[in-house]
Amino acid sequence: MTQHSSDPSRTPDAETTPDEGLRRSLGVGRRRFLTTCTAVAAGAVAAPVFGAAPALAQNGDRGHGHGHDHGRGQVLVPPHKRGIILYTVRDATARDPLASDLPSGFREVFKQLARHGYRQVEFAGYRQHANAPGGDNLETVQGAKLLRRWLDDYGLRAQGNHGFIPSSWPLTTADKDTFKKHLEIANILGMDHMGTGGDPTGSSHRADWDVAADKWNALGAIARREGIKLYTHNHDSAYGFLLDSGPLDDQGRPTRSSGVRKLEYFLKVTDPRLVWLEMDVFWAHVAQYKFHTYTAPDGSTRRSVFDPAGLVARHNKRYPLFHAKDGVVDTTNGMGYDMVPFGTGDIDYTTFFSRVGQSHYRNPMVEDDNAPSATDPAQSLREAKISYDNMAALRRRRRH
Repeated sequence: MTQHSSDPSRTPDAETTPDEGLRRSLGVGRRRFLTTCTAVAAGAVAAPVFGAAPALAQNGDRGHGHGHDHGRGQVLVPPHKRGIILYTVRDATARDPLASDLPSGFREVFKQLARHGYRQVEFAGYRQHANAPGGDNLETVQGAKLLRRWLDDYGLRAQGNHGFIPSSWPLTTADKDTFKKHLEIANILGMDHMGTGGDPTGSSHRADWDVAADKWNALGAIARREGIKLYTHNHDSAYGFLLDSGPLDDQGRPTRSSGVRKLEYFLKVTDPRLVWLEMDVFWAHVAQYKFHTYTAPDGSTRRSVFDPAGLVARHNKRYPLFHAKDGVVDTTNGMGYDMVPFGTGDIDYTTFFSRVGQSHYRNPMVEDDNAPSATDPAQSLREAKISYDNMAALRRRRRH
């Protein structure tokens, strides 16, 4: 693949064309590659292809087994690790229970998700419709106690939250106090992790990532004292290339790259005891599609194809959480993929979960930003069921 790959067996040789190198590095068959790729100029990535999606499962595995399923092969995501971020069903938690017979508010949504088979949830804030039990704002100690009771009632565990990360640095007293309140809420809910839905910084410059690392190390130390692992979530730009070398611009900032990606640098300069990451697998694959060349210090164009699973494997336990978000290949939208329910797209999660391993440590959370519908109020919870069944159906491929 590239100078950053940890798997030499996947490195294309000098006589391999760029598109063949990408295809080999991703384990994609030639026919599959050619039928899904759009022709582009020589040396550019044609399309992000990871193999066919797993077949839709008809019934999810709702048991608590931890390895094999009646001879069907090794389960890739154990039942107790199958989760969903509540952002996927945000229309349901925000629904007025007095105006609909569909599940509404946290309590009823928890009940429905448990029926689907889920055992974990990740919060995206603590607000719901004002007419739901507990009222609109449960971002309080009392609200957290109520949420914890409902979670326990339906056999669910809270595993994270995309919540408050202070904007100030150095921290203001008010921000520090609010951050500590969120840690208290996290502990009441029984979370091992607390995080954010944003990147540490939107900058491409190393100096700004150094500042972000200092801030996150400090926040992580506060969280660790409270028994919580602090994590940051990625979008595609965070896996773009760091500007850390070459000529300077008129503000004295580097304009070229050594080939190191932003979050790879962040992993290097943050304390592994204090800062953790949640990989959004969809956005990581978008990054693979978008960021495959960079301008080196000497001005030449270098090629480096991002390998999401390889990065996780190299940093192992720094990635305790995933957003399991799927996509169909689309080379017309600038991202490479269109978001779809888990297991109905082109991202090969069987290979991904097999490669990253640590199935009893990782916590994959189903996510689909587009699940809520303005015309079909039942859609998000219905697609949550489809996603659960597809996650439950994932099995390690047998070797012949």
